[in-house]
Amino acid sequence: MIYLLEDDSSIRELVAYTLTGSVMPTVGFERPSEFRAALEREKPALAILDIMLPEEDGISVLRSLREDPRTEKLPVLMLTAKSTEYDKVVGLDCGADDYLTKPFGMMELIARVRALLRRTASQDAAPKLTCGTIALDPVRHLVTVEGKPVELTRKEFDLLQLLMSHPMQVFTRDRLLSQVWGYEFDGESRTVDVHIRSLRQKLGAAAGCIETVRGVGYRMGGTA
Repeated sequence: MIYLLEDDSSIRELVAYTLTGSVMPTVGFERPSEFRAALEREKPALAILDIMLPEEDGISVLRSLREDPRTEKLPVLMLTAKSTEYDKVVGLDCGADDYLTKPFGMMELIARVRALLRRTASQDAAPKLTCGTIALDPVRHLVTVEGKPVELTRKEFDLLQLLMSHPMQVFTRDRLLSQVWGYEFDGESRTVDVHIRSLRQKLGAAAGCIETVRGVGYRMGGTA
């Protein structure tokens, strides 16, 4: 089941109809209160959230999903008219898995939803990863260094998982943006560098595992 939180009835009905016929049954909600009430009854496979909503905005709803142990891993696609780079960064850094701006094509929406569902299924079956003293458990969404838990944001976790899944492979910033953030920036961005710096700080003595390849990007290669 897919849950769609969208206050525009025409968009809500069209998206729900299309996804139900192409991907899986989809239920639409106009208000966050209705969406939350449904979550108490059933956990969906994916949630699609508008940002500009009555009662509260979609970013607030997203934060509450990530703070609740029952829904912290629920894949979320933001569907909104707010299309600036800043808006995308805010949404993705708050825990969104993908971000699609209005107006959008239904074929692209279907493709993104399918990709998110595949990614979630793959992560649920993924093995534990290690690099030196760093251990990452995709199923429990847990990272430890020397056995001690490290608190990471959703994007920091996804970034570390990608690097650890491909040891010694160099990733450019553009590729990291595409695979972790799920979209392309228009122009230069320091988003990847900021997240790498934050990751290194949180990993402490194990930060050396993340290597900088000057002029190219980053790789997981050390054993610090």
